[in-house]
Amino acid sequence: MKSVMTIEPRYQETDQMGVIHHSVYPIWYEMGRVKFCDDIGIPFSKIEDQNIRLAMVEMKSTFRKPSKFGETLTQRTLLIALSGVQMNFRYELFNKDNELIHIGETRLVWLNEQFKPTNIEKSNPEIFKIFNKNVE
Repeated sequence: MKSVMTIEPRYQETDQMGVIHHSVYPIWYEMGRVKFCDDIGIPFSKIEDQNIRLAMVEMKSTFRKPSKFGETLTQRTLLIALSGVQMNFRYELFNKDNELIHIGETRLVWLNEQFKPTNIEKSNPEIFKIFNKNVE
């Protein structure tokens, strides 16, 4: 499943050259993950109500072309890997000409109430099933 969202970059997200600053992309990744969870019917609040959390442990960004203020972007968020303990997302950003300008990936780990890694497939099989149905 691909979750799609439109991003209208804000002026404060740019650097002196009018290009979106590299520090903004992780925020957009998080927005994509939140929307992805909403789109598959399990909002973050429902996950957190189960006393489980997701912690990002790895992030990768590949910048192909700059994104600029005033340019509407489309971000596609995909769940590309899932195990009982972790999951990986991919983020694809496209400019107004539908050119792929940025690729991001994150790896997240499921944590329990004590912030220790937990196997979600065993502790919350219903949540695991929902995510598992939506792996690309």
